[in-house]
Amino acid sequence: MMSRRTLASALAAGAIAVPMPRLPSAESPPRARNVVLVHGLFADGSSWSEVIPRLQAAGLNVTSVQNPLTTLDAAVAETQRVLARQDGPTVLVGHSFAGMIVTEAGVHPKVSALVYVAARAPDAGEDYTALAKKFPTPPASAGIVFDGDEGRLTEVAFLRDFAGDVPEARARVLYAVQEPFHQAILTGKTTQAAWHSKPSFYAVSTEDRTINPDLERFMAKRMGATTIEVKASHLSLISHPREIADLILQAAGRS
Repeated sequence: MMSRRTLASALAAGAIAVPMPRLPSAESPPRARNVVLVHGLFADGSSWSEVIPRLQAAGLNVTSVQNPLTTLDAAVAETQRVLARQDGPTVLVGHSFAGMIVTEAGVHPKVSALVYVAARAPDAGEDYTALAKKFPTPPASAGIVFDGDEGRLTEVAFLRDFAGDVPEARARVLYAVQEPFHQAILTGKTTQAAWHSKPSFYAVSTEDRTINPDLERFMAKRMGATTIEVKASHLSLISHPREIADLILQAAGRS
């Protein structure tokens, strides 16, 4: 049992592993050689820039997918093309909306484990929007604006609700490279859920204002994921890259 003092210290450090019931499929993953990272909405592949060098330093081959943000099918296809180029076991990681992509593309035979970072984690055929409505709506939703078919976050919403714990100067740079998404990507549904058959890991952002943290906890528990909680905004991969990298290394059998 963890003592009260140890628990308090772990919480103060910003991340603590939370024991979750494990599914039969959630076995210890094999040692991976590669990591494929997928970004979500309001971002591009550079959002992984703080995590990538930490993984490379551990000897992993790392690729950040440039998600087209057009349709779920197109995003999955782009991810599958990257997976096909990998040599050996590969950890597939998704942030935010990219959890949809990880859930669908993760059945690829080269994928040895899945990592969700404050990410959507639907079941096969599940209506994620309907699932999300069972929890209080996060503030960032009110900050989405559309220019025709293309959606993006306003600057105020981006800085406050998406990147709330990222230094403002850095957050403004991330806002400047924000990729607009097409409305069609929001209507896609997964046809399969890789987390039923692959070891899965989840990083919950406890201060998230883009996806409700309790929804993240629900999805992580449902999949039987090895779970950590990080005291971070939705952009934990930027504000807490060490914790996120360590979780990916665990999924890669490197820790």
